[in-house]
Amino acid sequence: MSLPSLDPMTRSAALRAEIRRRIAAAGGWVSFADFMELALYAPGLGYYMAGAQKFGAAGDFVTAPELTPLFARALARQAAEIMAMSAPRILEAGAGSGRLAADLLRALEAAAALPERYEILELSPELTARQRQTLMRDAPRLLERVHWRECLPERFSGLVLANEVLDAMPVHVVQWQDAAILERGVTWGEDARFQWRTRPAAGRLRMEAERVGRECRLPPGYVGEISLLAPAWAATWGDRLEAGCLLLVDYGFPRHEFYHPDRDGGTLMCHYRQHAHPDPFHLPGLQDISAHVDFTAVIAAAHSTGLRLSGYTQQARFLLNCGLLDDLATLEASSPAYLENAAATQKLLAPHEMGELFKVMALSKGIKTPLVGFTYGDRGHAL
Repeated sequence: MSLPSLDPMTRSAALRAEIRRRIAAAGGWVSFADFMELALYAPGLGYYMAGAQKFGAAGDFVTAPELTPLFARALARQAAEIMAMSAPRILEAGAGSGRLAADLLRALEAAAALPERYEILELSPELTARQRQTLMRDAPRLLERVHWRECLPERFSGLVLANEVLDAMPVHVVQWQDAAILERGVTWGEDARFQWRTRPAAGRLRMEAERVGRECRLPPGYVGEISLLAPAWAATWGDRLEAGCLLLVDYGFPRHEFYHPDRDGGTLMCHYRQHAHPDPFHLPGLQDISAHVDFTAVIAAAHSTGLRLSGYTQQARFLLNCGLLDDLATLEASSPAYLENAAATQKLLAPHEMGELFKVMALSKGIKTPLVGFTYGDRGHAL
C-alpha cells in the first residue's frame, strides 16, 4: 500500500499528536468511539473534515451513487412517493461528493416530482464545497432549491435520506467474557504506536452489551461493536419528523446475524486508496473507518420515539422494486453507456457485491400506504 504525499502525512502526524494529547488528558485511555470520532471528524484534521479525494475510483472507496446514475433514478420513484404522502421536501444527511443529490434532483425533475426544497445536512466545510461544485456542474438550474445546514431541523416533513451515513458513526468495541464485559479502548504504547487496551465496560454501554449477551449466544472472548450513536440518531427523528419517512441505506445485519459466532472480531473496516484492511490505527485522518449497522438496534430505538417500520429489505430487492432494470432497459443495448451501466447494475444487485450486504430501512410517521421499494421481499420480520 503506497504512502500519501508529504502534506497529508504532515496532517496525519498532527492528528496523531492531537489524539495522543486527548489520551493523556483522559488518564492514558480513551474509548475506541472517541478515537474513531477524532480520526474521522476532528476539525481540520479528521478524514471527513480535511481536503482529500474520498469518493469514486480516484478516492478511497466507491458508493452506489458514484457507480451509476441509475441508482438515483430508481431511488427517485421511492422519493416521489414519500413526498406525495407527506411534503415536497428532501433532507439528505452526509451527501458525500454531491453525486446522489445531483442525480436524484435530475431524476425527480424528469418525473415532474421535484422537491420544493432539498436540504443537505453536512458537518464538513470541505465536503460542502465539493457538493456545491458537483451541483453547479451537473444540475446548475436546480441549485437554487438546495440549502445546506449543520444541525438537525426542529421539525421536518418529507423524506430524510441517509446513504452510508450510519456506518461512519463512531462505535464502541466490546469483549464478552464468561463473567465480565470489557470495553476495548485505545492507549499510546511504549513502542510509539496506538494500542488496544481493555477495561470493564460501564454505564449505558454495559447495559447494551448485557442486552446483546442475553439475546445472542456469544462464545467466551467474543469481540464486536456496539453503536450508541446510530440508534440514537434515528430515534431523535421521532420528535422532529411530523410526517414522512427516514430512508436508511447501509451495510449491516439484523442483530442475530450481526453477532454471529463466525463474526467474532467485529466488523470494523478501513479504506485507503481502494484498499480495504482492518487496522484503524493506520494513517489516522487519511483513511475511512466504518462498522456495519445493527439494524435491530436502530428499529428498537426509533420505535421507542414513535417511528414506525415501513420496510426493511436487501438493496437488490429494493432497487428491483423501484424499477432499476426498467431504467437500464431504456439505454441502447449496444452503446458504451449501456455496457458501463450494466456492469454497475450488476455490482448493485449481485449477492456477493452490494446486493445483499447493503440493506434499506424505512422509518415513517403519518404514512400508512405500503412503499413501492418494499412491495416484494420485505424482511422486517427478520429484525
